[in-house]
Amino acid sequence: MHDIPNAIMLTVILLNIYILGSSRLGACIHAVALQGAIISLLPLLIHGFAVHAIILAIGAFLLKGLAIPRLLLRAVKQAGIKKKIEPRIGYVPSLIFGALATGSAFIFADRLPLLSEHIHSLVIPTSMATLAIGFLLLITRRKAINQVLGYLIFENGIFLFGVLLSEAMPLMVEAGVLLDMLVAIFVMGIVMNHINKEFSSIDTENLCLLRE
Repeated sequence: MHDIPNAIMLTVILLNIYILGSSRLGACIHAVALQGAIISLLPLLIHGFAVHAIILAIGAFLLKGLAIPRLLLRAVKQAGIKKKIEPRIGYVPSLIFGALATGSAFIFADRLPLLSEHIHSLVIPTSMATLAIGFLLLITRRKAINQVLGYLIFENGIFLFGVLLSEAMPLMVEAGVLLDMLVAIFVMGIVMNHINKEFSSIDTENLCLLRE
């Protein structure tokens, strides 16, 4: 019963590690798109083909797997952003911190008082690990678009938590989370555009130079 969802969770973890260690921006955007696409299948795998699960899966796939990655790729092209990622810390330290965060998430999740149907599932530890990886990307990447990727991965972790509660949560609440994510991407696109126009760079450290 848990084989396919657990396989998806392992893929999510591998994509997290890949994104941390990759220096190619386009590859990272495609990896985030793939991650969003595969986790959009979870509502159907966990809750069956109920109307609620189908709507949630389709909405998540369209936003996470198609719409948002296309917006990011268009922003990269229009702003002339360099395709190489320049992290505040090196790739090896990033991978070490990512591995430690993932291991800690699994250890912590193993100590939680879970329901019997969730004991052998990897959804909870993977969601916690994905939250940690997203936060790590937010604080260790210089460029705004890389931080957007961190935000998207962070939201993927929240989505994984929400899938387990989707039967108890109203559809509008979950739709609101997805729409908030889309709005945040538009806002970050505007921010990247203004930073690029003012400084010919989208390094967020340039925001410190702004004056009223």
